[in-house]
Amino acid sequence: MQAESRQLSKQPPQRANNKQSALTYVILNPHARGGRNAKLATQLQKILSQCGLDDALINTDSPQAALEMIHALPSGSRILVAGGDGTIQHLLPALIAGGHTLGVLPLGSGNDNARTLGTYGLALDTAIQQTLSHPASPIDVGEIHFIDSSTGIPHENLFLSSLSAGFDASISLRARQGPAWLFGMPRYLWATLGELRALRHWPIHVTADEKVIHTGPALFASCLNTPSFGGGMPAVPNAKNNDGALNLLMAGDIHMADVLQLLPRLLIGKHLGRPKVHTLAFSNLKIQSQTPIPIAADGEYLGLANELKIYTRSQSLAAICL
Repeated sequence: MQAESRQLSKQPPQRANNKQSALTYVILNPHARGGRNAKLATQLQKILSQCGLDDALINTDSPQAALEMIHALPSGSRILVAGGDGTIQHLLPALIAGGHTLGVLPLGSGNDNARTLGTYGLALDTAIQQTLSHPASPIDVGEIHFIDSSTGIPHENLFLSSLSAGFDASISLRARQGPAWLFGMPRYLWATLGELRALRHWPIHVTADEKVIHTGPALFASCLNTPSFGGGMPAVPNAKNNDGALNLLMAGDIHMADVLQLLPRLLIGKHLGRPKVHTLAFSNLKIQSQTPIPIAADGEYLGLANELKIYTRSQSLAAICL
């Protein structure tokens, strides 16, 4: 434990009488960015103290510990998450249940939520000052339901940036297992090259808002709430996180030559309109596969599924957007 931060306890930290400090907390994920975030506790504490938030920093050892801490905080708190998309994904249930306001400090590997909310690229002190001063607005959240095909365990997960099924979910799993010195888009590209060696397709049946839109082989079917995924790839450039819809991005029966042409275009947002690449806004979606298909949410691998249901939870989370 860092001396300057608080560890998990059953009660929220005692705070100063200042109204702002009584409602503001910072959750640090020390394991984000391959563990490099652990070294930032002292810097974070110094910046927060300069903002009058001496006791705001909460440094937890695990996602479960962070969840328990957030559940213990006063309802309607402003919670700045110092971590990446995966950290936010783990904390979403507690953030929504407590009616808390989310602020994102861009200290993760992918940072697609930070890109959308406007904090990506800001110096840490600037990001903190901006998220403390800006008002919140409601944004959408994605919800996933499936039963893991290998374990039989039912899953109900939330996501804020993206849901991946197929090729890109396999990339997420490979990226999680990648070298610690790689992060962001380079780590995603490293994992992508690894998956290309064993290029797989899945036979899927896709229904969007009760209409069948695809039956047959597909490379991937992703659902986005943000314009980018995978550490900044502009997958659906026109996507918005407050329009009450998610966006499906699907690549059908395309093979190696087509994929090698598609990936460079995906990096610069020029892939839409390519043959067998489709996008569609939806409220609810169902994906069925004869072969178990890998699933990932916000870059976090979740498991395998033969059937997956995705819902839009319209404007269910308050967030600070700069």
